[in-house]
Amino acid sequence: MSITANTALNLPLSSWLPITRDEIEQHGWEQPDVIIVSGDAYVDHPSFGPSVIGRVIEAQGFRVALLPQPNWRDDLRDFKKLGTPRLFFGVSAGNMDSMVNHYTAAKRLRSDDAYTPGGKAGFRPDNASLIYTRILKKLFPDVPLVLGGVEASMRRLTYYDYWADKVKPSLLIESEADLLIYGMAEQSIKLLLERCSQGENFKQITNLEQSVFLVVSKSLIPKADEWETLVLPSHEALVKDKFLFAKTFRLWEEEHNRTNPARIIQENKEGWLVINPPSLISTEKELDDIYNLPFTRFPHPKYKKRGPIPAYEMIRHSITMHRGCFGGCSFCAISAHQGKFISSRSQDSILREVDQITVMPDFKGHVTDLGGPTANMYRMTAIDFGKCKKCRRASCIYPNICPNINTDHNPLIELYRKVRSNPAIKKVTIGSGVRYDLFMGQNPDVSNTRGHRKYFKELVTHHVSGRLKVAPEHTSGKVLKYMRKPGFEQFEQLKKDFDKICLQNNLNQQLIPYFISSHPGSEQKDMANLAAKTRNLGFRLEQVQDFTPTPGTLATAMFYTGLDPYTLKPVHVARTMQEKTSQRNYFFTNQPHSQTARIPGNKSNKRNIR
Repeated sequence: MSITANTALNLPLSSWLPITRDEIEQHGWEQPDVIIVSGDAYVDHPSFGPSVIGRVIEAQGFRVALLPQPNWRDDLRDFKKLGTPRLFFGVSAGNMDSMVNHYTAAKRLRSDDAYTPGGKAGFRPDNASLIYTRILKKLFPDVPLVLGGVEASMRRLTYYDYWADKVKPSLLIESEADLLIYGMAEQSIKLLLERCSQGENFKQITNLEQSVFLVVSKSLIPKADEWETLVLPSHEALVKDKFLFAKTFRLWEEEHNRTNPARIIQENKEGWLVINPPSLISTEKELDDIYNLPFTRFPHPKYKKRGPIPAYEMIRHSITMHRGCFGGCSFCAISAHQGKFISSRSQDSILREVDQITVMPDFKGHVTDLGGPTANMYRMTAIDFGKCKKCRRASCIYPNICPNINTDHNPLIELYRKVRSNPAIKKVTIGSGVRYDLFMGQNPDVSNTRGHRKYFKELVTHHVSGRLKVAPEHTSGKVLKYMRKPGFEQFEQLKKDFDKICLQNNLNQQLIPYFISSHPGSEQKDMANLAAKTRNLGFRLEQVQDFTPTPGTLATAMFYTGLDPYTLKPVHVARTMQEKTSQRNYFFTNQPHSQTARIPGNKSNKRNIR
């Protein structure tokens, strides 16, 4: 059903945050306290970051307006139409990095945009955070500006830009914003609003957790006795030395994954960058309060004639149960943005949201996800948090599952069953990724106590809509090591268990694996073996992608430097488009009308590939 379901709600326009001057006046305001500029269309749903921050600001008693997808190509009237905010502008590229949104791994321009009505491309610029900030600074030079969202978060420190093939400084420096808040920003935004409303100048706000700021000289960095301070090599030194870049990435990643990380400082030409440690892990009540805010759960009515917003269509009847991920996959930005430690909502909060979904006018009985960054990490925290204080591991489950992590799946099973018992619900499927090594290969007694086999049976028999998608990512042990993923033999066992459960329960379902080509460490022979192994298992690969180096991840550091930051040994990198294309083509060995490649395990030793 399309977003025209808005009309069935008969909600007043004031139910949404204002996005036009007329709507601001209808609220009875002369001026907003905060204006949030976003690269996404405005969807008032808890899965959309700018909307969440807007609702959090509103809940603190401040007046907030949104400026979604402003036109940056004309006379910039969109940036002026809401007026000047009393406190500050907030800028986000949206839920997705604008460069990933725009370009394929081969740097080809995409023809669509999932966060725009009708899926149309061209409604946000490249490097949206940077462009929006520069425009606002030009038009409103005296108004403070705060950067946020995943694009800014992953560029908070010196980073490698794949699309420019260049090492760049923190986005805070490049954009000349006043402050950058990284990660999930609700707690920091609350504190910032409180201090701004008390009359503090942005230059005085130097001890705000999860924030990044710049001072012109090292002598001006304020003392912070509550935190350790880690000095990283200068930006200029990292630009010149790939070996040093790799070493420094390890320092940063290990520090970020501590329970009590240090404040990080770094010299740049423009001054000294200061990155304050993150806020404390959100409590259950804090998360519940966020998801209890008065979201309409619909796109703004202005879009009703422009077609559905694909990203919204996918999540409109889904629920986020928790945040954070301790998987530590080297190609993933989640732990660097949301954090390694899990923060979960209460069961009551989740069930209340289920009730909200069931009364939506377009709901037909299908809840499309009960998930999070990893679907089956709900309520998984340390058994003894004190032991985590000594740990710097990026992953709690690779190369082995930490004995201090509680992998109990029983809370999930109980929650699944309670959601299914709602009389308005016909089907609940799990759309988020499942980390299968969390319920496989552990001590049988522990596994039985923690409901591991019971969970997988529950998942397969009740929560798969014909196809269960999982992500082994590769078949090569060498490549999987660089990815921080379990050995492929676990996936092979998973397939056997899946097929057995389906057979016993007379279910016609498929297991669909995700794979990545051209990841650092992957060579032609590894892809050839992947093609052979998956073909022998009976798979015709569909969910495949070429590795895209995105800012702030371990895999991107390997791609840029050609080194493993943890060993400083060389890593093979598929750097040219020719090699990347060649590796990706192994995914299509069963496709007709294509060139020939040699693949082990085939009697003729030849297969057609696209």
